Amino acid sequence: MAILHVHATPKSGRDEIAGWRGGELSVRVTAPPEDGKANAAVCKLLAKALGVPKSAVSVTRGETSRHKTVEVEGMEQSALDGMMHPAE
Repeated sequence: MAILHVHATPKSGRDEIAGWRGGELSVRVTAPPEDGKANAAVCKLLAKALGVPKSAVSVTRGETSRHKTVEVEGMEQSALDGMMHPAE
């Protein structure tokens, strides 16, 4: 299982991964922050970017905060780091 720290911005103009903001991945989603819609949109966007099923991505901390901890099942931390931090 891999862990990713995310800074989520709901009600954005479009769904996108905006890059790194300190130690967090900045993710913008169009969904509003109500009834878990923004969390679901964050998970869906990350799953698509990582090439894993939506069910493999879940918010484990920060459900009501912009600062979230997301777990990706079935992916090693080193593989996630390699995808999110390409060779510099």
